[in-house]
Amino acid sequence: MAIQSKAIPTNLVREDFSEYVAHLQLHMTLQARNLVPTLGQTIVDSREQLLHQTQADIEKIVSRQVI
Repeated sequence: MAIQSKAIPTNLVREDFSEYVAHLQLHMTLQARNLVPTLGQTIVDSREQLLHQTQADIEKIVSRQVI
């Protein structure tokens, strides 16, 4: 009985571990935001570039087709 009175309840260990994991995830997210450059404008530019290139390729194919 003396051993059981000193044991930490399992639910408290789980809560502590859950809090630790949540804190770690938050910390990692904040670090990732600081380390990775923003991609907003880059994505838009690459999408526009891909759209224009695809449109130009399709126009070339269509203009070379024999009617």
